[in-house]
Amino acid sequence: MLLHGSNGAGKTNFLEALHLGTQGFSPRARNDAQMVRFGASAGRVTLRGTNADTAFEADVVLAAGDSRQAHLNRERLASAERLRHELRTLVFTPDRLAVVKGPPATRRAYLDRSLGRLFPARAALPVEYAAVVGQRNACLRRLRAGSSARDALQPWTESVVSLGTALVVARAEAAATLAPSFAELAGLLGLDSATFGYDGAAPTLAELDARLDRDLDRGLTGAGPHLHDVRLEAKGRELRPFGSQGEQRIAVLALVLAEADVLRSRTGCAPLVLLDDVLSELDGDRRQALAAIVSRGGQTVITATALAALPAEPDQALAVTPGVVR
Repeated sequence: MLLHGSNGAGKTNFLEALHLGTQGFSPRARNDAQMVRFGASAGRVTLRGTNADTAFEADVVLAAGDSRQAHLNRERLASAERLRHELRTLVFTPDRLAVVKGPPATRRAYLDRSLGRLFPARAALPVEYAAVVGQRNACLRRLRAGSSARDALQPWTESVVSLGTALVVARAEAAATLAPSFAELAGLLGLDSATFGYDGAAPTLAELDARLDRDLDRGLTGAGPHLHDVRLEAKGRELRPFGSQGEQRIAVLALVLAEADVLRSRTGCAPLVLLDDVLSELDGDRRQALAAIVSRGGQTVITATALAALPAEPDQALAVTPGVVR
């Protein structure tokens, strides 16, 4: 599907509504007030579609001063973000370049979200690990203040090692699962010899014991997967400091498309893929390559300022003007 219209017509709002209605949160807004129409007290997104061969109806309601509410097939969900455990949507927006250009925490978060989609049984690992690191840090600060005994720290250290090891294994497996498709698709889009990897080592009791004095001084756990990074390279060059804006953009786009490819092959169900303003910085050959990639299967929604921007016939073209979609 191609959404085309002038700048400011509402194309990105359309994509944001699709993401909110299938994932329970916005890919760009920090709070609900930013998603509600000016002058209105509430907003609503209702979607109907099929997930594999099963029909679904999703409904998300935003109201000022109230928590976000979501229903799936008319059943109330405990939280709106539970939708993402039932419906898979992947999104590219220009601000996603932070996955390459931003700090390690942004890349870790991206990999952890992919991990949760690829291996749902291990989706809670990042949250569980972050919780025990927080508890160990709090215990370190109590020790430093003299309000706790050293024996109290050992269970948290053991939990950091146990959950940290499981998280490192899961992240490495997720990265290795995505890497072949990422390299292929990046190459098709003109970024040759691209690699995606995770090399962090699992924490050990010996390592944490050896640095205990330093951790006490800082009140922070100084080793473990909460400090690791993700490698994004092309021709042996790290893309964050050495890649051009165009190369960084292709890398993020290839990551999104690679995950869609892997999910389709692993589950037999293609995710919904949302590509916002993805064509504006691609030359003719790369636009042709993108058109061929998205035609492989599944539903992809692309925004552009002109119908001619996509060098292929879309299955559906919608003209977007302020307040109207035709």
